[in-house]
Amino acid sequence: MTDVPVPEPTLRAEAGAGPSLPVSAELAAALRRTLQALPEHPRRIAVAFSGGADSAMLAVHAAAVAPALGMDVALFHVHHGLQADADAWAQQARALGAMLSLPLFEARVQVEQAAGKGIEAAARDARYAALARLAHEHGIGHVLLAHHRNDQAETVLLRLLRGTGLAGMAAMAQRSQRDGVAYLRPWLDQERAAILLAADAVQAASGWRPVQDPTNADPRYTRAALRELLAPALDARWPGWRGIVARHARHMAEAAEILDEVAREDFLKLDPSPDGASFSLQAWRGLSPARQAQVLRHWLEMNGARMPTDARMADLLRQLRGLHSLGHDRQLRVEQAGHVIRCHRGRVWVESRA
Repeated sequence: MTDVPVPEPTLRAEAGAGPSLPVSAELAAALRRTLQALPEHPRRIAVAFSGGADSAMLAVHAAAVAPALGMDVALFHVHHGLQADADAWAQQARALGAMLSLPLFEARVQVEQAAGKGIEAAARDARYAALARLAHEHGIGHVLLAHHRNDQAETVLLRLLRGTGLAGMAAMAQRSQRDGVAYLRPWLDQERAAILLAADAVQAASGWRPVQDPTNADPRYTRAALRELLAPALDARWPGWRGIVARHARHMAEAAEILDEVAREDFLKLDPSPDGASFSLQAWRGLSPARQAQVLRHWLEMNGARMPTDARMADLLRQLRGLHSLGHDRQLRVEQAGHVIRCHRGRVWVESRA
């Protein structure tokens, strides 16, 4: 296994911003590269800050790096209320914000487990909704997330076990868009060991201690089960497995991007309507079976429709391939999670039922 560099002794987080805190040169460099690569060069950015070690170190490093690039930093803390110590976590988060002289904005959410959705997914959705709300309220378009290589490797394995497709195997992206907010993950290629070293150095220098979420080590939760039960076995047999899996995710992302480009080009050849809601069945029938399926997924996503399961997609493909090329022999009508797919006069349409 490669050695993890020890953080540099000291870098001032911000002139006049309280005590100097130690900052990892490697982590700071990764964050700087991400921020410098932004074509928008935002004047303000935010850090999604739970109070845990990962997001706390992202806050510390953002306070050290961003001002030199002309960017102000805010902290966004989402209070889930799922743990008895949630109020104490918020207080601990505010303490670090004050130490760094960074404004902290808090959102309280109530996590409701929707039908067919586990508590982890429900909490994640609530968290993203709260972050988007805070971003819009404070005029911030970019939010930093502290996901690291260990998180990425876990995500790839979880999606593999759930039977996700190529795009899903790409796992988390360095940059993603959601609800009008750009989410940046500058540490996806960094080992968590480096982050924990930085957290230990900050604690030794300031006395501030990150919070510990007990669910992160509770095997009743899916991700924690992978982390606590499967990861140790993989560590023992394949010490470098996280890097290998993270590299696999990058390759999948590149492959998915190529497929998206092909699907976009194919769709433009299907005589699409100006709003993209319909296309020519006859032109679609001229594609190979694999490209028929891929362009159909692209079309559904473009129109905001939820992606069908493999079984439903196979049935939709079967019905479309069985239609008369002019669509006169019968009327296709398939309902798909709030949308309706139909065929009329040789064209395939999708429309919302709302």
